[in-house]
Amino acid sequence: MAPEICPECGAVVPPGAACCPECGADEQTGWSARAQAQRLGIPDEEFDYDAYVQEEFGREEESKVRPRGIAWYWWAVAIVLILVLLSRLFA
Repeated sequence: MAPEICPECGAVVPPGAACCPECGADEQTGWSARAQAQRLGIPDEEFDYDAYVQEEFGREEESKVRPRGIAWYWWAVAIVLILVLLSRLFA
């Protein structure tokens, strides 16, 4: 069975094709279960999860940094605006 995308060159393979229309790859030259599994993006046996986490998210110390909240003056601005709106409504 021909894959939807050629594992050798990446070209679209029509359903039922005997080989890739771009590069000519077929079952004997490159269509295998391993080649089809590679294009799924599933990690293989050599995948190092710890290295991936280090690369994507940095060191543990960096991830423990507390996020900054809303500054106190924005809270003050919000309270003043609410008081102004309430005074306008009831005046």
